[in-house]
Amino acid sequence: MAEHSSSAANGDICVIVPTIREYECLREYVANAREHGFDVSRLHFVLVTEDFCDVEEMRAMLDDLDVSGEVFDGTRREEWYEANGVAEYGHVVPAASHAETSFGLLYMWADDSFEYGIFIDDDTLPHEDEDYFGRHMENLAFEGEIERVSSDERWVNVLYQNADEHGLYPRGYPYSAMDETVETDAVEVEGGEVVASQGLWTNVPDLDAVRILMDGDLEGQAQTRTTADDFGEDFVAARGNYLTVCSMNLAFRREVIPAFYQLPMDDNEWEVGRFDDIWSGLFLKRASDVLDRRIYNGGPLCEHNKAPRSTFDDLANEVAGLELNEHVWEVLDDVADDADSFEAVFDEMADALAEGDFEEWNNGAFLNHCGEYMRDWLDCLDGIQRTPAIADD
Repeated sequence: MAEHSSSAANGDICVIVPTIREYECLREYVANAREHGFDVSRLHFVLVTEDFCDVEEMRAMLDDLDVSGEVFDGTRREEWYEANGVAEYGHVVPAASHAETSFGLLYMWADDSFEYGIFIDDDTLPHEDEDYFGRHMENLAFEGEIERVSSDERWVNVLYQNADEHGLYPRGYPYSAMDETVETDAVEVEGGEVVASQGLWTNVPDLDAVRILMDGDLEGQAQTRTTADDFGEDFVAARGNYLTVCSMNLAFRREVIPAFYQLPMDDNEWEVGRFDDIWSGLFLKRASDVLDRRIYNGGPLCEHNKAPRSTFDDLANEVAGLELNEHVWEVLDDVADDADSFEAVFDEMADALAEGDFEEWNNGAFLNHCGEYMRDWLDCLDGIQRTPAIADD
């Protein structure tokens, strides 16, 4: 039987999976690790779910797979906050939102044994021919020469390599930065410089609702699909250039957690949703640029099997934040030039958003709201007591 405890046991990798329905995908990821000889004892799985979900079935699956892990529904998250001395900060992680991945970050922060984190969405599967976990770890340890991408719009389309064929821009890419002129060269990366590894996706591309509608799809997916042939060499975005960061297939070093908060989407009075990982990626890229670090992009690919749903529902969730998304990066780009840590960069970004005047943009006050929550995020990290969490029974 697997040990369900707050300890990482022998594991140094915390695998965070927000899930309501498709948690069985983990069977494929664990099988992939074993087939490729990856040491499964390094992995500790944290499933972030809701009280109305099959919590006992999720725990039984972890037992059946003989892996270390815990399952946190809403009730158990509240108990965890209490046990770790941060009950007053439970609001920083919104309920029933993809941004619940932030709880996984708090969980990691409370346990020093975790050196790395991996986000996996439950509607993805690993590619059988690729060592999923091994590749992410190799990317984080990468040193050597790699392709560097930039554009005259200061934005890099992570799907740029075959964009002349498919014409796709990923969710979160600003409309004002489209039709960019792409430039590539090579850059030397030192060991330890890579702080995040973003794996890209085949099958259903990660697009926003407007672009899905333009692609003629009313079921939230996209008529145009991606295959492994759409992706070439792995790459980094040049300093001073931004990119979309999608948390469906992403590994990162522990040290970025203070600057990787997934914002309080969905449950807010402005009804802004769907930008939690996108904006956290802006925080991470700005901090990485300031601190001379890198975000690695490319493999391992995952197969994204997004379930059909109304494109118009997604549009309703996104439209409140679309104008803000055009400008958030510009606000962040002006601060923290001399900061010396991920926490220090994030602290300055939090102040810029909390205290800024954004009235000229639709729902601009939401950015002030985010800034206040970002401050609470740092206070929560500071307040976590590294004490045993309650038993997962």
